Order: sequence, then structure tokens, then C-alpha cells
Amino acid sequence: MKKFGIIVVVLCVAMFCFTTGCTDNKGEGADSASTDSTAAMMADTTMVDSVVEAAPMPKAADKLFADFFFDFISKKKVQMARVQFPLKTVDANGKVGSIARGAWKMERFYQNQEYYTQIFDSEKQKASVAKTKADTVVVEKIHLKQGVVNQYVFNHPEGKWVLTELRSVGLSQSKNASFLAFLQRFFTDKAFQMKNVKSPLPYYGPDPNGEEEDKYINTKIPASTWTEYVPEIPKDQIYNILYGQKYEEGNEKIFLFKGIANGLETELKFKKQGGRWMLVKMSL
Repeated sequence: MKKFGIIVVVLCVAMFCFTTGCTDNKGEGADSASTDSTAAMMADTTMVDSVVEAAPMPKAADKLFADFFFDFISKKKVQMARVQFPLKTVDANGKVGSIARGAWKMERFYQNQEYYTQIFDSEKQKASVAKTKADTVVVEKIHLKQGVVNQYVFNHPEGKWVLTELRSVGLSQSKNASFLAFLQRFFTDKAFQMKNVKSPLPYYGPDPNGEEEDKYINTKIPASTWTEYVPEIPKDQIYNILYGQKYEEGNEKIFLFKGIANGLETELKFKKQGGRWMLVKMSL
């Protein structure tokens, strides 16, 4: 949440100032220290990336798609070994093609974000997906501005996850068509956004006023503040993961932000009222 994130940023800045000596003196020593510090940070990042890349994928990772997918998006060797080349492709017009091994570019998906997103029709569907053991999983990379959904189809032959097909479809071909069309504008048009958020907005999560520490409460927050409680507002690219769930056009959608490192969830519940989608509740 942004409110808590501000505290973390302030603490990080304070620590940086303490260790490097914040001062208005822009002498040669200060510049040198700053350069050395930056170089060290870059070296540490490179080292971490190297360690992650070199680590072998645990055999147990193939049992759960989420475990496999972490290795798939972070290790080039794993990805190259788990793409079925030549990879079958199907474009939005139904034209079939393929991608050769030499033409493949490492696909990082949401690795460089702190979260990924999912869409559900209901709380029941969300709960059932968590218990589903699927042999086919589709990871959707949704480009809201372009109006295109790239669908990466993973299958589980012989107990190993493999990317077997890449499909592209237009938003209008998606079972979430009207909702995705709504999100196109909701995330980028502030005036439109405020017209489609219930005011005040029902909220369940940590006390926004800090009065009830370590307790989750039901309350209401000003509609204008809802963006303070999500990791960020997507400008274009969002993701969805299909574990076999079947979508319907329906009148309810759940848009979920899920933290990659901490697993924390921020849930936005939308309902179609009077023919238009409205954000009606937020849960943390």
C-alpha cells in the first residue's frame, strides 16, 4: 500500500544519507563515494541475477505451476528447455505460424514488477482455482492500449510443464471483453475513473486511520483515495492466469493484485450497475 510504502522510502533515504554522509558539500570525495556506492549496488544486482540463473530448478517445481513459472521467467536455461520449438503461434486472424529456437527472445513476463494480476468472476471461482490441479494453464499478457491479449499455453506432458502454443486474440474475443474494455479507460482516465467508484467506498483491511493496530476492519474510505491502497495503477499491461476456470460475461468481476515476494493481496470488486462497471469494494 502506498501509505506504508512512503514510510519505507523515508527510512531507506535516511539510511542512505547516514551511510554516505548527506551534505551540501559536492566535493570530489562525495562524488567518488557516490560512484563507488552505485557501482557496488550494480555489482550486487548482477551477482544476485547470476546466482538465480545458475541455481537448478527443483524437481518439485513441476508439481505446482506457480513454482515452475518462477523458474521459467527468471532462468534463461530453464525457459529455453521448456519451450516446445518450433513454437506454434496463432494470430488474431487465425493464421498459424511458428517461432524457431533462434528467434525466441527471453520472456520475463511480470518478473520486474512487485506483483501480478488476476481476474475472477466471483469469490467462489477465486476459491476453487486455488484448489484446482490443472494440466493446462494459460498465462495471459493483456495489452489494454493495443487491445490485444497474448495467451501463452502451458501443458504438463510426462509430469513436466512446457510452453506449447502462443495465441493472440483481440479484447473483443475475450470472455472478459466488456470488463477489459472498461479497464482500458478506468486505469487511464481520472475523470472517468471517479465516476465509476462507489462513494464512499466500502473497505476491508488494516485501519486506514491507524487507530486499530494489527486489526482488520470493515469501514468506508473516500472514493478519491482508493489508489493509495494498491501497488500501482496499471497503464497498459496486466496479466491473468487461467487454471481452467471458465468465464462468463456476468455482472461481477474481481481484479486481484498479488504480491510476488510477500503474497499479499489487494482485491478490487467490480459490479455492473445500470449497464456500466463500478468499483464497489476494496479488500486487503
